[in-house]
Order: sequence, then C-alpha cells, then structure tokens
Amino acid sequence: MGLQLGSYELLHVFSFLGARDLLCAAQVDKVWNEVSKTKELWRAPQMTLGTQTWKQYYLCRSELEFRMESGRPEKDFTCKALAGHKGQIDELAYISTNECRFDGQEESVVCTVSSDGTVRAWDLHEGTEIWSSPLQPAALVNLVTYPRLKLVVTVDARGRIKVWRVENGQEGAAFSLPAPSSALEACDHPEGPSLLAACADGALYALAVPRLELLSRVSVFPSSPTSLLRSPGCQWVFASSQNSDLGPKVFHTRSLLCPSDDEPPVSTTLPVWLTARACWAPGEAARLMVMHRNDGGVQLGITTYELGAKKSRDGVDILVQQVASFLLPDTMMPPHLMKGHGSQVILLVSGSELVLFTIHGLQLAAFQDHQRPITSVWVVSGRPPTRIALPAFGATSPPHSAFHFKGQSRVVTSSFDLSLRVYVWSKEDKFPVLKSCYHLLGGSHRWASGFTHVESNSMSIVGVEARSIGTSILRSYYFQVQRG
Repeated sequence: MGLQLGSYELLHVFSFLGARDLLCAAQVDKVWNEVSKTKELWRAPQMTLGTQTWKQYYLCRSELEFRMESGRPEKDFTCKALAGHKGQIDELAYISTNECRFDGQEESVVCTVSSDGTVRAWDLHEGTEIWSSPLQPAALVNLVTYPRLKLVVTVDARGRIKVWRVENGQEGAAFSLPAPSSALEACDHPEGPSLLAACADGALYALAVPRLELLSRVSVFPSSPTSLLRSPGCQWVFASSQNSDLGPKVFHTRSLLCPSDDEPPVSTTLPVWLTARACWAPGEAARLMVMHRNDGGVQLGITTYELGAKKSRDGVDILVQQVASFLLPDTMMPPHLMKGHGSQVILLVSGSELVLFTIHGLQLAAFQDHQRPITSVWVVSGRPPTRIALPAFGATSPPHSAFHFKGQSRVVTSSFDLSLRVYVWSKEDKFPVLKSCYHLLGGSHRWASGFTHVESNSMSIVGVEARSIGTSILRSYYFQVQRG
C-alpha cells in the first residue's frame, strides 16, 4: 500500500507545482481534483475577478497571452478602424488601467489629440468614439493620462494646458505656459499626482493635478527646448536639450513638488555632453541609460548610471555611479529611438532595424522585419505568471498567493511600411531573448502612408495610421478570450 497523503499534505506539495502541472494533477482522482481547486493556489493579488475563480482567471489569462503571441487574424483578435479626427493625430495614450479582466467589464480606452484642435476618447473593445471635446483655439500637440484619477491632460501649440475628465470629456482646470511646451510627463508621486511641463524657453514647471496649481518653476536650459523623462517610480526626472552646450541634468522629483523657499530644486549634471537619447531601465528604480557622443565628439556611446539620494545636513545629496559604458559600432546608423527592458537590455531603432544590446555592449539580436523606417516602438513591461512562495510545511498560517500575474512582456514596432510588428520576450540563460512573432497590417497603401505611433496594453494594440490626405485614424487590434 502506498502512502496516502491528506488534503493538507497535498496542498503543500501542490504549492510547488507550476500551473500546467497543477492542471494535470487535478485529473488524477477526485481528492486531487478538489485540492487543486483551492483558491490560495491560484490567487493573484490586486486583481478584479468579478464572478470568476482564481483558476478560471488563470486559464483566461493564459489563453489571452497565447492569442497575443500567436496573432492569428479573426481567430485571436478583431481589427477595427476608428475615424473622427479631421487632422493628424499627434499623440495617443491609454486611459484604462493595464488590468486584465474577463468578467464582461474589461475595457481598453485611449485618448488622442490632433491638429484639428480636439481631444477624443475611444473604446477599442467596441470600436467606437466615446466623446470629443469642443474645438480648441489651437492645435493640440501632446497629452498625458492619469488612469487612477480618470483624467487626461492636454497641451496645445501655444502652451495652454488643460485637464479633461475621461468619463464625459468635461473640461477642468487650465494653465498657460509663457511659450510652447516641449515635453509633458505625468507623475504619480507619493506627494500627490502632478504634471511636469517643459517649455520651449528651457524652463521646467511642476503643477499639482487636477487643479494645475504651480508648485515650482526652474530654468534648466535657457532658451533651449527641453526633453523630460521620469523614472519608473517617479523619484527622478531626467532633463536634456540637444541645443545646449550644458550636460543633461537629473532632478530629485520631491524637490520640484515640495520646493524650499531658500534653496533651488535638488539636481545634478551628468558628466556627458552632446546627448542624443536616453531611457530608464524599467526593471530598476533609478537606472538611467544615456546615449551621447564620446569625448572626441565622433562616436556614439551609451553610459549607464545608478542614482541614489542621501540625506545631509543641507538637505539631499544626489549620488551618481557609472555602472557600464560602451561605444556603438561604427557601421550602425545613429539610432533615432531608444527604450529599456528589465535592468540589462537596451533596444535601439536605426532606420528599419531593431537592435538589442546589453548595458555592457553585447549585441543580443538584430531584426529587419520592416521594409521602411520604424516610426515608434512600445515596450510592454511585465512577465508571465510566476509563483509566490507559500509558508513552509507545518506552518500554522494558511497558504498565501501562489501565482502573481504581471502581464506578458512584448515589444511592438510601427513603420511607414503600414505594418506593426509584435515581438515577445522569453527568458533564456542570463539574458532575455526577444522572439519575432507576426505582423499586424494596416489599411490600403492607396489611402495610407504608414503607421506613425503604436501603444499596447494587456488586451489590445493600437496604432495611428496616417492618411495621404493629411488626416489620421486609429487602427485597433483587440484580443479577447472565450469566457466559459
């Protein structure tokens, strides 16, 4: 007679199984099947289930990720064209959260701004326009969203910033910059939601959201348009200008949001010049990769820095440590797009080529999937479901969450060849491997000149398709699973 395990012992053993093995164990007999249904084995924190069980959620989520990796037309996704703007779409952003739901309440909502002077909200699931703003005095050129607050903030070509409620398009507070805006960054900081706006005159404004009250103003690069990049945790803000002889700066965000009457915001200047591009490593709280010219001003290189803050008698000191640095190959065209993945990988776009390097300069892959130049690249951070440790055998506390869903990691590129390309990350050896999966095609080349932007969330991909007559439409690809 073999040893018969009780329900608690089986639960402990099952806590070490992956999801697929757990599904196999459920087929052994009635007892194993019942134990495998224990909700603690499947629980994922901070997820909205509705009437589903955790097991049902996992099965739906696994099917969704399979469909997004396969990309079979009509089987895995529905494609819809969303028209309404009478001008070019200059920017778009998701306003819905990145949460996966399979209870009939799922949504994918994006907002767009256009040269036609309107901001609009779109339901990608239904393929419909939700609302359109009244015509504004000037073309709208940029926007940022606050999914938690259900707000979108726009700026027009004259520097007029305005808040809009996503539910109904109602106008909120407004703030006028003295010159056109060169960059916007939404910042969900512990001190409160805020907006960072860079001006064409080189000034940086910090505004409280939703009332757009001025928190601070600092001159960064006098008379030079400034670019902004906030860190993943909003602790840091990187500011640079290609028209200035000054090196790029990093600001401690809290000092911008809670300024001192006697001291300027806390910042430091990085020891590089002729900055071309930069990005933050999404897998780290304060890792910054900067593309710049070398000392001779001839070759392009990428230097990676780790930032830290140390309290001192005078306030806060910024600590900067160089982690890695390398020169790009002489044969490579200067990249025009740069993104980070995890903590070690840099994605560069040069013409129609997508190239991956480590922060130490090891080339991991190069893709030539597009026939014409790549116009944008979107990196969806996350990872497939992973285990969360359960209490040791014999512990008196009940099992905790077994699976944690962070979303599938993928990369989507858009191109003037009127296609989007989808790539999926997989972990192999020391570094992740990017796999090229499939194309998503746009409309007719007779009417369209290519895709100019692309974004993605956990359930959809949306691109801006430029039309030859000077307008743009949205083309959405919505992935949906069968709820049983």
